[in-house]
Amino acid sequence: MPFERGSFSFAMFEVAEDFPENLLDLFAAKKAGSLDSVTAEPQIGWVTGHHLLDTTIDEASAQMGGSYFLMLRQAVRKMPSSLLNAICRREEQAYMRANNLEYVSGKIKKQIKEEALEKHLQKMPPALSGIPVVIEPHQKLLYVGATSRTQIEFFIDQFYQTTKMEPLQLTPGLLLEREFQVTGASFPVLSLTGTIEEEPSIGRDFLLWLWFYSETEGKLQHEQYGEFDLMIEGPLTFAGDGDARGAGEMTVKKGDSPLRSAEAKAALEVGKKLRKAKLTLTRANQIWSGTFDADQFAFGSFKLPEGEEMNADEVFAERVLNLSIFREALVAYFHKFAETMMGMDFPETEKAIREWAKNRDAI
Repeated sequence: MPFERGSFSFAMFEVAEDFPENLLDLFAAKKAGSLDSVTAEPQIGWVTGHHLLDTTIDEASAQMGGSYFLMLRQAVRKMPSSLLNAICRREEQAYMRANNLEYVSGKIKKQIKEEALEKHLQKMPPALSGIPVVIEPHQKLLYVGATSRTQIEFFIDQFYQTTKMEPLQLTPGLLLEREFQVTGASFPVLSLTGTIEEEPSIGRDFLLWLWFYSETEGKLQHEQYGEFDLMIEGPLTFAGDGDARGAGEMTVKKGDSPLRSAEAKAALEVGKKLRKAKLTLTRANQIWSGTFDADQFAFGSFKLPEGEEMNADEVFAERVLNLSIFREALVAYFHKFAETMMGMDFPETEKAIREWAKNRDAI
């Protein structure tokens, strides 16, 4: 399952208050129901992170490596459209023969479809899906296996209904408020062309700055975890002013070096910024890598450093620790970005970024 092994997708959250001592009891009270009771209406509930059928939620089953590992499960019964259409067509033909008709009215068609669903739906196996979550109670952190805005909002709503606690996604706005006591509305905008953007995105500015920083400095010293270095790689997705829904986006992924492509240079020259790119972070011989979506502030196809532990519980604890280290490094890079943007030397930095974009080599 996600978080236990291999690559995965996730977003990071925190809560403002301490978790209650009976946290697992709250999830157990909202556990997923019996599959026999699943209908066309989605059944939503919690299971452990081990698999989608494990509804026994307690310390023994839901705890791994000192963290809680759960999944928000959704179950629903659906008839394949091809099967439903075939059954309906068969019943319509039988109806026409029985009543000596050449066609079936819309009202009767609707009735036949409803009867087909009522008769056959419960014979269909339920379709299961889940959103995994790792909960770090002592650090008041969540790592959630969701990256789309729809998934994230759904998870937040269900988590709140269960615990009466609202998880706050780690976003530029949250970091600015917590680290600098400023709002996104008052934060400077990084412009490649000198024009004022209608819909500025701090996430895209951060990813653009990371690209610039990776090619000019890259390294960053963390007081607890030592020195990190980072690299931006392709494929690269560029978006311009107001490209909130994908209009005007372009993706550069062909060739050996998309970062040095003519397409990437042209995108920068017209003021487009990175919306998505592969980010690789290193510390000594450890490597973290994944696709960073600057708009959602989430990661996909994410890989953690190779582990050394063999026991499943210890492996999980090591992976969560590496997630925590990555989070600390990301926050540190954002802190440096924000300090740069709000510093007295920002005009010079912005000019340097424009020159970097304008004069970079293109293959």
